[in-house]
Amino acid sequence: MTTSAVPPTTPPAPGAPSTASPGAPEVRRGRARIGFGLLGPRRDRHALSVEQLEALALPVGDDGMVIGVDASGRPSVLGINRPTAYDVTLIGGLWTAQVLALRAAATGARVTVETGRAPAWTALAQAAGGGQQCIALHDVGRVPPQGASAGSPVVVVRDCGMRPPRGRVVSAPWQSVLTLLPYLSPVAPRLLEKSDLVGVQRVSPDEAAQIGRIMHLPQVETEALSTLADGVTLWCGPRDRQFVMTQATDAETGLLGSARRMD
Repeated sequence: MTTSAVPPTTPPAPGAPSTASPGAPEVRRGRARIGFGLLGPRRDRHALSVEQLEALALPVGDDGMVIGVDASGRPSVLGINRPTAYDVTLIGGLWTAQVLALRAAATGARVTVETGRAPAWTALAQAAGGGQQCIALHDVGRVPPQGASAGSPVVVVRDCGMRPPRGRVVSAPWQSVLTLLPYLSPVAPRLLEKSDLVGVQRVSPDEAAQIGRIMHLPQVETEALSTLADGVTLWCGPRDRQFVMTQATDAETGLLGSARRMD
């Protein structure tokens, strides 16, 4: 039995044509390359230990609109668009109510303002939305049904003076109502008791004492209400309270001016 010897493979001389069969992959450094692209850069894989993963954590807060910062400088967020009825009463200035209206519109809500002083809101309504009518003005008692839904939430701002009448449009799922009172009035106790959230800005010492009794505030917080700076609000919810400083953006300052309690 005889076998034929297979001659050893010798590399072609420089400049000689390749003897590889057509379609065969090019072999370089012991591995096959398919195609004609250049080799890309090679980097070591990025690997982290379990302990190092904590460094990649991102701070995620509550959902809603930012209404200011707390005493530690952290953002304070109000979830204004809710699947349940939500009533807010603000004893404070027009400036803060207008900032809240702008920010509610920025969350995608349609803002309806029921007001007896439409000229004070006209510039805001025209400037908001970049040409889209997202803030609508109505006379007191003439707010039509809004048709709020999850895809089109509504925030109704009631700027109706010291004695706002009972509104035709009330809070409902995806329709929150914010009532602005410039001062403590005879109707305030009723509004404060029925509200899910109450905001109080600077008031007189007598008003602060009344609000403290209605809201069951500690003595320190009650006394602080008569000394609050412009733009500072004490927000009171069912379970907690927080002082918040509302800081306007450059665009808000250009439209509304600086923070102020009186108008």
